Parts: sequence; structure tokens; C-alpha cells
Amino acid sequence: MEKSSDTLLYSRIREKDKDALEYLYDRYEKILFSFLYKMTQDRDLAEEALQEVFIKIWRGVGEYDDSKGKFASWLFRMAQNSAIDLIRKRKKPTVPLDEVAEMPSGESSVEQTAEWQEEKEHIQAAVSQLSAEQQEMIQLFYFKGHTHEKIAELCGLPLGTVKSRIRLALSKLKKTLHGMQERGAIDE
Repeated sequence: MEKSSDTLLYSRIREKDKDALEYLYDRYEKILFSFLYKMTQDRDLAEEALQEVFIKIWRGVGEYDDSKGKFASWLFRMAQNSAIDLIRKRKKPTVPLDEVAEMPSGESSVEQTAEWQEEKEHIQAAVSQLSAEQQEMIQLFYFKGHTHEKIAELCGLPLGTVKSRIRLALSKLKKTLHGMQERGAIDE
């Protein structure tokens, strides 16, 4: 399948195109799993949340609206919500990025562990390039699972400022990770 925009793939998935779903999954699986694993610190939980995201997309749960933001932001938010729901069911806390433990060695092969470490380093490097305010927003929103409203309350900021900082941070992260991928630092 030729390289397609996320919104085009999403439209095709809405028409029950299995190839489009597979292509979208291949495009986001690694980064979403890494994000979910950091959030849950549980490989099984991260895999379950990842699966939930793509099942919801296939079933048309929670429609994407391009007027409300970028597809990748919507996808990560959907992943975060799926993980939070599963965490609440299991009553396990989320963990901040700087406290994320290494993947347990008994649960994966050496190659998977090396790949996980490499992905973790790429994401941490990208996050470290954000401003302190943006890092705090990413930390509170994605890794601690707070709502926009709760972040605004915690930081004493207007809700619009919180949303803008998160959107800007995600945009910068996307550009940074894309640049790393173009330079060959990240495999597709």
C-alpha cells in the first residue's frame, strides 16, 4: 500500500478496509505500545490497551474529527483513555516518565529488550527537547493521566493555555521523532 495520510486511512477503515487498518496499525504500533507501556508499566496491560484502540477504530467508537486536531493526537488520546480504563479496572497507578522501570528481562527476548530500550531513549530524547512547561504538560497529561481541567487546576493556568501547550508539545514531538526517523535514528 502506498504511503497514505492518516485521515485517508481512517476514512478507508470506516468503510471496513482491512488493509488500511493493518497499515495504520503498522504505522503506530511501536510508538503507541511504547507510550502505553510507560504509562502502565505492564506489558500485558499495554498490549491490551493497544488492541483496544484498534478494535475501537475498526468498530467506529469515538469518531475522529479533523477540525478538532491532528489524527495522531486523537489516536494517542484514545490510547491513553483505553489504558486509564484498564488501569482503573485493575487498580494499578500510572507512573511518570522519569520513574519508568526497565522492561523485565524474563518477559522478552534480548532483541525485544534492546528495541524497547532504543525506543524509550528516542522518546526521552524527543521529550527532553521540549520546553520545561511543555514537558510538564506531557508528563501530567500522558504519563500521569490527568485531564486538561485537572492540569489547569494543578498548574493554576487557564484551560486554553493547557490545551495549547499540549498541542504544541505534541506537534514538536512529532517533528522531532519524524526528524529522527528521517535521519535513520528510528526504524519505521
